[in-house]
Amino acid sequence: MSASDWKKILNQLENKPAVRARFLKYCKPKERKFGMAAKKCVRCGRFGAHISTYGLNLCRQCFREIAKKIGFKKYY
Repeated sequence: MSASDWKKILNQLENKPAVRARFLKYCKPKERKFGMAAKKCVRCGRFGAHISTYGLNLCRQCFREIAKKIGFKKYY
């Protein structure tokens, strides 16, 4: 189950507080301290290909889109 899936399930269980409480107790994924799912892109929310250098916290796709605006140059 991915991180977005359990958020969808929580939205579906808004009207059922007992079922929602049981779900949160037993099925909610734990917070990650390390690994691929520990960091996500602040712009789009992807988990993979994360660039955390210089405190960017972007995935590589978002970085390519906004690199010029941030001030990065492409050297050959």
